[in-house]
Amino acid sequence: MTADIRFFWARLNANYWFYPALFSIVAGVLAFVMVALDRAGFAEFLNDISWIVPARPKGASDMLTVMAGSMIGVASTVFSITIAAVAYASGNYGPRLLTNFMEDRGNQLSLATFIGSFVYALVVLRAVRTEDETPTNALDAATTALPGFVPQLSLLVAYALMGMCVAVLVYFLNHIPSSIRINKVLEGIGERLLKAIRETYPVEEEFRDAVEQKGGEPLRAWHTGYVQLIDFEDLEKIAKECGCTFSLRIRTGDFVHCEMPFIDVDGCNPDDVEERVRKCFTLGPSRTPEQDPQFLIDELVEIGLRALSPGINDPFTAITALHWLGAATAEIGRRDLRKDICGKDADACPVIPLPDDFAHYVSRGFGAIRSAVADSPIAAEVMLDTLANAAIPVQDERRRALLKDQAEKLAGQARLSLVGPDLDRFERHVSTFNKAFW
Repeated sequence: MTADIRFFWARLNANYWFYPALFSIVAGVLAFVMVALDRAGFAEFLNDISWIVPARPKGASDMLTVMAGSMIGVASTVFSITIAAVAYASGNYGPRLLTNFMEDRGNQLSLATFIGSFVYALVVLRAVRTEDETPTNALDAATTALPGFVPQLSLLVAYALMGMCVAVLVYFLNHIPSSIRINKVLEGIGERLLKAIRETYPVEEEFRDAVEQKGGEPLRAWHTGYVQLIDFEDLEKIAKECGCTFSLRIRTGDFVHCEMPFIDVDGCNPDDVEERVRKCFTLGPSRTPEQDPQFLIDELVEIGLRALSPGINDPFTAITALHWLGAATAEIGRRDLRKDICGKDADACPVIPLPDDFAHYVSRGFGAIRSAVADSPIAAEVMLDTLANAAIPVQDERRRALLKDQAEKLAGQARLSLVGPDLDRFERHVSTFNKAFW
């Protein structure tokens, strides 16, 4: 399976149209099946249930018409509310968060439910016949039971769908304001980041960094864009068939352009494998969270930097972002950072990713936000505490030293930015911090 196919499948259900289209197809098929069951006489048992009043043709037609009209109206409103929420969130928290809201399963399924119910009502409405209607074909003319036909079983399913739509609407009206709360946004990013870290680096309590690369003759990029997905399985298969080693110069999320070296080939002629290797990479116009924990780290950093900007000045949002960065750093710090590509000993794998050592992740997270944090007394104190807490599960002295280095750099920058009582309070916090943790 090529990288393009794998990426398409991975992103398919993240598209906003996928579930509405799927539900529409399912609803149409369900409607045809229910009408066929009604025509076959499967609704006769309803006559024995006293509390179910059979619908008349006009009543059934009116009910289905109202249902179809209201469902498409509600679907339009749901879409408008979703777009307004997305615009608000991307404007306040960062444009890269647009993907997170478009992938929100609650929004997708809500819109899909309303559109599916609309399709179901339209298809069933077509089957309703009043007593004075003229037969439309020879079968209707020859069948005396068809004039005045009302699909009673199909109508019961329509009632059930309406009840479900009411419940979904109530859920949606609660879900939208909840989903754009900044703590909820940060929680979603943080939980997804922790999951990505565990999947990328599954081995715990081992503190080895990535395998050193071997070099070789370079293969150059053929297109311009971001690396969205790398098919490591196919790369491993190609390398073993050709008896060579691939050392990647780029990682998922990096930007490449034409003639830029992106992989080194050692042990065979690069021209012999160039076409097959290119099919293992998907390039596109934007980064995605697939295979890219750094993308999620950058989202946390971006929210923190926006919150600490002079125009917003919201240190408490930045503090929440720092807490999730600390949790992610602690999770990375206690894991073997050799990617599980071949499913066995990483040292024997013929595909060597670009190294992602602990220093790289610490710099990408805390290093990127440190300068802005140094200007805020409360955020600077919290970052010191967060670095100390992140070091607790990290038993490797080299990695602990990197966290301590970040704390020292933060203290140095804060001393240049803070003045007066803020500086005095920060110095006392640094003194307490050093005695307690280092």
